[in-house]
Amino acid sequence: MLACTLTSVSAFAEQASLESIKELMKKSGADQMGMQMMNKMLPAFKRMTPEAPEEFWTAMMKEISMDDMIDKIVPIYQKHLTQQDVSEITAFFESNAEKKLISKQPQIMQESMIAGQQWGEETAVRVMEKYNIEFPAK
Repeated sequence: MLACTLTSVSAFAEQASLESIKELMKKSGADQMGMQMMNKMLPAFKRMTPEAPEEFWTAMMKEISMDDMIDKIVPIYQKHLTQQDVSEITAFFESNAEKKLISKQPQIMQESMIAGQQWGEETAVRVMEKYNIEFPAK
């Protein structure tokens, strides 16, 4: 009975609207991330086609539409998030907490990468020590 109740509640949850998801993507910076990703992929494209002149790549980048990418992503958001979810997440992106997170994110990422590297090195040493104990060289 509980499963039926939960299923019926989620079935009646309002699907997030196209407009609300586009607003969320803009406030979260997801729309800009797509173009940043394209700019990072461009050197790989250039290496794959070294004979293409720079004018080709300039024209190609002008043709790329982030709106097309967003149109492909919106249904994914709609599949996983309700209108209430999107509204609450958008409210977060309008908050002071989000502004602080954005301003601190570069330092958090940099320090997290260092911590991850240290953790990886420590883990590798521990694994090798255990391996050497369990399987000593002959």
